[in-house]
Amino acid sequence: MTRIPEGDRDIMEKAIYLPMVLIVLNRDLSVVETSPFKLKKPYLELIEDTMKAIQKELAEVKLYMKKNKLQVIETKRDDAFTMYMFLYKGYEESHNYFNPRIRNKVQELIQSYFLKKHTSH
Repeated sequence: MTRIPEGDRDIMEKAIYLPMVLIVLNRDLSVVETSPFKLKKPYLELIEDTMKAIQKELAEVKLYMKKNKLQVIETKRDDAFTMYMFLYKGYEESHNYFNPRIRNKVQELIQSYFLKKHTSH
């Protein structure tokens, strides 16, 4: 049973997922830049604007974690799982994440950011 309240745990998980989202989008940006798309600009702008929004959110996550003495440290990784140590106000908890679940969550986040961008116009 976790001692970490759900809201703080969500923020700690964002500290795991958001950097991964940025890595994926950065790679995608490179692919689009070198691709034979007829009109690259809309795709590049969508990816770049999304990356800016994620970087802003990640900065807020890091600030919140620093203020509230929260930390996430990757402790172990294999083909199936990645283990993280969550440090929460003096407590330590190990959390194991199934790698395909991480990938699916990163994909979900990208989709939600793209849809937010799309619906904000």
